[in-house]
Amino acid sequence: MTSTTVPTITLSTSVAKDPGILVVGLAEASDGEVLVGLPDDLAKSFARALGTDLAELARQLGGSATPGRTVLVPAPAGLRVVVVGLGPIDVTPEQVRRATGAAVRVVAGLAAPAPKTVTISLETTEPEVIKGAVEGALLGAYSYRPIAPEVPGISQVTLVSPNKRPEARQALDLAVTTAKAVNTARDWVNTPANLLYPETFADAARSLARNARLSAEVWDEKALEKEGFGGILAVGGGSERKPRLVKLTYAPRGARFHLALIGKGITFDTGGLNLKPADGMYTMKTDMAGAAAVLATVAAIAELGLRIRVTGWASMAENMPSGSSYRPSDVLTMYGGTTVENGNSDAEGRLVMADALVKASEEHPNLVLDVATLTGACMVALGERVTGLMARDDATADLILDAAEAAGEQFWQLPIPEDARPKLESKVADLKSTANRYGGALTAAAFLSEFVPADIPWAHFDIAGPAFNEGNAYDYTPSGATGAAVRTLVALAHALAG
Repeated sequence: MTSTTVPTITLSTSVAKDPGILVVGLAEASDGEVLVGLPDDLAKSFARALGTDLAELARQLGGSATPGRTVLVPAPAGLRVVVVGLGPIDVTPEQVRRATGAAVRVVAGLAAPAPKTVTISLETTEPEVIKGAVEGALLGAYSYRPIAPEVPGISQVTLVSPNKRPEARQALDLAVTTAKAVNTARDWVNTPANLLYPETFADAARSLARNARLSAEVWDEKALEKEGFGGILAVGGGSERKPRLVKLTYAPRGARFHLALIGKGITFDTGGLNLKPADGMYTMKTDMAGAAAVLATVAAIAELGLRIRVTGWASMAENMPSGSSYRPSDVLTMYGGTTVENGNSDAEGRLVMADALVKASEEHPNLVLDVATLTGACMVALGERVTGLMARDDATADLILDAAEAAGEQFWQLPIPEDARPKLESKVADLKSTANRYGGALTAAAFLSEFVPADIPWAHFDIAGPAFNEGNAYDYTPSGATGAAVRTLVALAHALAG
């Protein structure tokens, strides 16, 4: 089950005579709305044929400079033009990313007998803006169609830019690799849980590793039991589909920084014996979005050839109720020996993550990050589009927030207050997995922090909100899986590699 074919994308310094479907912008300037990216010769021919300029015609059809507002304008000689709102004329990379995503989604939905070609002309010059435009186009072109016949999508995208320097091509290559990783994560998250479960997910990770020339190691249920991965085994114990732990390694010569990434890979979460309500279970195939992001990111970093060592860990299990399920009040012995009293079998993510955090820390990485659709509490606090960031120190948090800003993803730092850890005290174990209902995202982070040595910088991403879009598509974000955190992780690795 895969997405539609990823279009090829090229750079050009000018709009070709046959541009396919042309995308231009409408932006806010000091003297009103102005058209961006339309060549003078086309502007003159449009004015002669239409009796008005393209900007005015776009406005008559409902277009404006409002970010993402998109209209299709019929033009002379059969040419079709999409005019998309850019917002203020001094554009940011994220403005352009959203605009190209919105425009390309419109183009992808147009009826056509064959795949379409698109030319995007938005006067992109700076490398960061070029990268944003390319990412927006490729992410906006994404469509997941596992059963329906393939609809002709977009085969070719040309981005018009006057920048002829190598930096332009480098920006394009970085954007293509990043967008491909995002779409890989989206495909995995969108795949139904009867097709993607721990064994098949691990097989997919192995296949990804072979293609990216990464080393891969997989622990099956026997290996997990032999080495004492009590959290993963407990969570996966109720399912006939046995758990897995996957490790992908990228270790280029000369790398001085070691980044460890840990992803939650619950391929379906019923809540276990603390069964979720029916409505809350429908989207639980998405509970492996953290693992999908981590694995796709490692492959992207390898493809880019960044000089940074990266290990990606994915804890995979299916949380099901049965006679062999773990129970509330069970005491589990985690990898490394810490004992945990299980407070709620629907708080399973932190248990599988804890095992992997300890295992990853044994290699003494310079930075440990974990990514998980962990708590509904984070969604209550930050909504459906913002990732919650919790870190031990502000320097690490600032590093990640800078990467998120560069990538165009919304992150917000939350605290791990001093009173969070005492709430996890247990009378029968080293700690309890849950506390009371207040500040649930914060106590979950406090729990995870117990499994990373204090001398290793660590941060936690809670992507429960932004990992899956249950509403309509918008900008470059489709309905369904979004690939949340991939762009930030790639940007962070790029910054750390120097």
